[in-house]
Amino acid sequence: MTPVKCKAPRRWARGDVLAEAGAGSVAAAAVARTAGFAVAVAAVMAVMATRGVVAAEAPVSGSANTVNAASAGICTPSEWPRWQQFKRDFLSADGRVIDVGSADSRTVSEGQSYALFFALVANDRPAFDTILQWTEQHLAQGDLTAHLPAWLWGRADDGQWQVLDANASSDADLWIAYALLEAGRAWRERSYTARGAVLARRVLDEETATVPGLGLTLLPGPAGFHPAPDVWRVNPSYSPPQVIRGIATRLPDDARWTRLLASTAHVLTDAAPHGFAPDWALYRAKQGFAPDPQTQAESAYNAIRVYLWAGMLDPRDPLAPALLAHFAPFAGFIAAHGAPPEKVDTTSGSAGANMGNAGFSAAAVPLLDARGEHALADAQIARAEQLNRATPSGYYSSVLSLFALGWRDGRYRFAADGTLDPQWSSPCRVAVQ
Repeated sequence: MTPVKCKAPRRWARGDVLAEAGAGSVAAAAVARTAGFAVAVAAVMAVMATRGVVAAEAPVSGSANTVNAASAGICTPSEWPRWQQFKRDFLSADGRVIDVGSADSRTVSEGQSYALFFALVANDRPAFDTILQWTEQHLAQGDLTAHLPAWLWGRADDGQWQVLDANASSDADLWIAYALLEAGRAWRERSYTARGAVLARRVLDEETATVPGLGLTLLPGPAGFHPAPDVWRVNPSYSPPQVIRGIATRLPDDARWTRLLASTAHVLTDAAPHGFAPDWALYRAKQGFAPDPQTQAESAYNAIRVYLWAGMLDPRDPLAPALLAHFAPFAGFIAAHGAPPEKVDTTSGSAGANMGNAGFSAAAVPLLDARGEHALADAQIARAEQLNRATPSGYYSSVLSLFALGWRDGRYRFAADGTLDPQWSSPCRVAVQ
């Protein structure tokens, strides 16, 4: 089965809101990150006004405008059965993604960020707003422009529901910022754009480090990942290249995104000497990457996302050819054994005895398709479906399947510049012109 190809995205004549704002958007974001969301919107709107961007081109939610009326007929939530099932299984009515079965009924910021992305892909704006509101209120102290979201929320030992770990998780923060920026453009909503721009800047300010030999590098969070003066701990799966490139496209006046993308290429390949990505790795100044002693250089439930991100890159993305070639051993293992490995020793490339679950097979599909191995990709879909019939997937496996099979079905694509092209967006944009 050959993957469905989406229509080429229709680009706005005046481009992205903050791109139109030009160099002034950095100043607007800088003001907003200390003053909060209300000022964020005002600052970005002020910059837009100086450039003559009319209000009708990016209306504020709730305002009277003809855009919503014109598009109401065809720009309704797109039917996506897997997303609907995910909402039934894991999403509370108030917008919390629950890791069902965990002892503390936890919610992680990663799950909130993914749900925002899926709601955008599904054109499910009510779900998007509900998820965003819960995330902001419960993880970000009520203001995503002033606080990075805490990564862990759940039931404490005393029975209280609260933040369990206030440290942030940079992968979630990147995905939230990306979803907000893309939603701002797709739904023509300036408040999303302002929030996404300020959160993205906060990621650069608080969750990166200038590492000798790598340059500006994404750390997994603000605290705890620089254990010695010359050592940093990284997680390759936290750095989806298309997300970083897409934010760079939307916020072109901050050159740090380009620098972050350059280090990401090294993290993804240099930390995987045998073509299997590690869950975690250390980087030592003047020595390079080294195995992470806490996880014994294992490739498992974090690393599976590295292959997923690589497979979903646009073929024209400058990193796509190198990443598809570098992770050929992962594809080769599937061809030889019929399934992805659950765990691999990345220092030797030796796989453990067990095969990965349904989510692992689904996550491998884009990489196999991108390498032209479509029959093998079809076989992984069949395996995932068979496993799901026997035992329904949990939260994380379902997330992997939504990403991979939504992409396979053509519900979205990442463009060569990293921006999002949802399947529904082209007819909606035509309708409102």
